[in-house]
Amino acid sequence: MPPPSNEPGRAPGWRARVALVVLLVAASVTIWITNSFLTDRFTANTRNRAELRLALYSGNLMAELRRNAIVPQLLAKDPALITALDTGDFSQSTARLISYVEEIGAASFVMLDADGRAVASTERTEIGRNYRDAEFYLTAMRSNVTVFSLERGQSGAFQFTYARRIEAQGQALGVIAVLVDLQQFERAWAGISDALFVTNSEGVIILATEPRWRGLTEAEALARQPAEGAIERALQATTDWTQIPADAYIQGEGVMREDARIPFRGWRMTSFTTYTSVREKVNAVLALEIMGFAILVALAFYLLSRKTALRMAIFQQESAGLRALNLRLQREIAERERMQESLAVAEQSLAQSSKLAALGEMSAAVSHELNQPLAAMKTYLAGARLLVRRNRPEEALSSFQRIDDLIERMGSITKQLKSYARKGGDDFAPVALNEALASALSMMEPQLKQRHVRISRIVPDDDVRVMGDRVRLEQVIINLLRNALDATESVTDPEIEIILAAGETATLTVRDNGPGIENLDDLFEPFFTTKQPGDGVGLGLAISSGIVSDLGGRLSARNGQDGGAVFEVQLPILSEDIEAAE
Repeated sequence: MPPPSNEPGRAPGWRARVALVVLLVAASVTIWITNSFLTDRFTANTRNRAELRLALYSGNLMAELRRNAIVPQLLAKDPALITALDTGDFSQSTARLISYVEEIGAASFVMLDADGRAVASTERTEIGRNYRDAEFYLTAMRSNVTVFSLERGQSGAFQFTYARRIEAQGQALGVIAVLVDLQQFERAWAGISDALFVTNSEGVIILATEPRWRGLTEAEALARQPAEGAIERALQATTDWTQIPADAYIQGEGVMREDARIPFRGWRMTSFTTYTSVREKVNAVLALEIMGFAILVALAFYLLSRKTALRMAIFQQESAGLRALNLRLQREIAERERMQESLAVAEQSLAQSSKLAALGEMSAAVSHELNQPLAAMKTYLAGARLLVRRNRPEEALSSFQRIDDLIERMGSITKQLKSYARKGGDDFAPVALNEALASALSMMEPQLKQRHVRISRIVPDDDVRVMGDRVRLEQVIINLLRNALDATESVTDPEIEIILAAGETATLTVRDNGPGIENLDDLFEPFFTTKQPGDGVGLGLAISSGIVSDLGGRLSARNGQDGGAVFEVQLPILSEDIEAAE
């Protein structure tokens, strides 16, 4: 007897498979129709808006040209300018032109005499310049009407000029020229997403949103766009499937082209509008449709996969063994965490031991540093005793004051050593690296003086603040200074350079002029050292690297270009916002 059709574990029937195929076909057809309809609709809307913008831009450009076209005719009849050209007295001409600029709102004016020399101008640097070979001057002198000229300057930008001859009693006295500032439209177009340019009657681009297009034809300008790579072409193929074929490509992106005629000397204005908005709108609708069909497909798979619920009984037996294994793994993890905590305590103790070892090395130099003020105090006491016997108390008080200063100096030395010797805490607080560096240098001062090492510091005036433990930071700085001091032991003129900088991170750099580091890979490994046996155990850099890592930073080393070793500590900088949040 054959098993029933609803037996658990039986494969889905052919009806379910057909229904799933029909659903997928319906989804594909619906998405294709929606894509075609919405693409045409949104593309038409985008093209209409592009045409309206083009009409507005061309109208503004034409209005600016017409506004400036009448100005030379008015200025050519100005009695003051005619009198100035006739008499040669131009002392008031420039001021008069400047007043016209403020009243008319033009870009700039220039007045030329009969020889083409600029005798008055709103731009004082132009006065005295010779325009004898300029097109607008030659054309205006030959004509009795206002002429327009277009010339390209050395910077690549075109100069638009209206000029008219100034005459009196039939005699040409000079030329008045108005420079039309059409570059203001380029500056205004810089804020739009469309690419825009204006061509003259010869098809040469004279205004454009891309300055490098000026002086080229449209074909030459588009040919200057960078070629697409294989990956860019593949991405373009996946993004262009929601649009009609593009009119042109600019920087690898398909655009629609719109053209409009400007009723002035055969000029034309052309715009290129991207399909980005079309793709975004169409893709938003398609994403909703795809999501809906995906939910339907997921629901269908859920209904077809209910038979898997019957298999859960088999897995329940295996899950008991997995739970037992999980409990054992949790116990092992807990044991490992306890071992790690013990290891952390040991590492902290080891770091403290290393620090105390450094104090032992500094003790001889510190004792020498303390012996000097002790000897001086003895001398001052003897002198004070003699002065008191001779009834000179004021001079004796001066000696006592010097003894007091020496006692304060000895106290500061011992205080810094006691502060460095104590164990660092686990609580972080804002620390000024400037102060930590100064304290570390103060503790290392006796050793540095004994070795005659030249220290150069570059430290900003403002505090560089980080979040950390000051004692542990001082330990890192002292370890780096000790290594630099040991590295320069064989150098004739030992020098250590310290740089503290604040940017995205707080960076402390310690550079020496020693022989450098041969093995950078194992430098921060515990017990790795390049010193002679008995001079070190190789824990200083390993401990310092661990401290910097605990503070969220990084300790790195490299060899300098001019020799020597360079150690760099980078720590997260503490800004005012972070400190306020803390």
